[in-house]
Amino acid sequence: MTGLTAPTAASAAGTAAPSPTVEERRLDGSVPQEILRRSGFAAAAPDLARSLDRARSYAQARRAVVREGTRLWRRAVDRAQGRGPAGGDLSRDDDRPLYWARLGMTRELRTWEPGFGLTDRQRARLLDELERTSRGQTAITFPRGGGVKRVLVTGFDPFTLDRDVRISNPSGATALALDGTVIETPDGPARVETAVFPVRWRDFTDGAVERALRPHLPEVDLFTTVSQGRVGRFDVERTNGAWRGGFPDNENVGRTETVPVTDPATQPQWTTTTLPYAAIVAAGTGRFPVYDNTSVTEIPADGGGPVVRPGGPTPGSTARAGGGGDYLSNEIAYRATLLRDRLGLHDTLPGGHVHTPVLQFGDGNTDPATGTVTDPGFVRNRLDIIDQVRAIVTVAVSATERTRG
Repeated sequence: MTGLTAPTAASAAGTAAPSPTVEERRLDGSVPQEILRRSGFAAAAPDLARSLDRARSYAQARRAVVREGTRLWRRAVDRAQGRGPAGGDLSRDDDRPLYWARLGMTRELRTWEPGFGLTDRQRARLLDELERTSRGQTAITFPRGGGVKRVLVTGFDPFTLDRDVRISNPSGATALALDGTVIETPDGPARVETAVFPVRWRDFTDGAVERALRPHLPEVDLFTTVSQGRVGRFDVERTNGAWRGGFPDNENVGRTETVPVTDPATQPQWTTTTLPYAAIVAAGTGRFPVYDNTSVTEIPADGGGPVVRPGGPTPGSTARAGGGGDYLSNEIAYRATLLRDRLGLHDTLPGGHVHTPVLQFGDGNTDPATGTVTDPGFVRNRLDIIDQVRAIVTVAVSATERTRG
């Protein structure tokens, strides 16, 4: 699949614009509309549409897209961190308004038919700008000078929405809650910058992770990719595998293949965390237990079928699942740590992946067909997960500093 390139149905004024994507078509359901209405984010897509209607050239359209995408990210971060009006009766920590509002904006842009000529390539570039700005990927800025540690944290969109469209992703909520904040550690302050990634194979194929992280890994003191994992537990994933297991993404597309990267001739089957996992596991960071997950699934060097290895991969084996599985959470961990290694930072930069517990609704609100979009237990679970990720980052920064000292 080819990046964010729109279908070739539209290349100039007067022709039909591309159709909405699978993700965008979910917007018409009652739950997404309720989330947008109750959060005050329902106006994001109409605001972009009005800005696009005023554009008389590609350059003007690009400025409008960058402005509105950046504004959406900043508004979501401000809301999560208690700044400005709540804009509705949903909990401020909710990540779903950002997700659904972004999809409303991409749908407006994808189906926009301007009076001037707009090529497929230009529309794809506009969509790319909207994706990156509204995900915080272009807003990562660390302070200069010493005295402050620099930490980069990433999260994900909600996923498995055809199973339950009400779903929230605690990793995305954590990214909103931590972006631009300063964590006080025993060894001094740490500034956290964050970004959110889509749950789509095509973006990862096209290098979205490397594009966003490459400028910043050399300047940070620690990074962690974060995603939702198993029920009732955190996992610090020890090993990441170079394999896609085919589970459908948010566009209902599956991929079963070796993780595609640049220079595949030098691509390792496995990468490893350099986070201080022992210190993280030993610390009391919150209500959920935290595990050092060393298990992988491999094809042994001498062949045969896939074998689960609780203690990690054996020499010469071929990856079939990292500790974090074979989906996009494993892939972002693999890509980020491979990038770390290719930049020559393996021995100096702590980084890896943390899986959060599954964010569960409260008792009595588990049926997607009859349940509500939120409840007190749901909010409490999300806030507890956010707080525990913050505590894990605090421990990781302190443990790293002690080790270096």
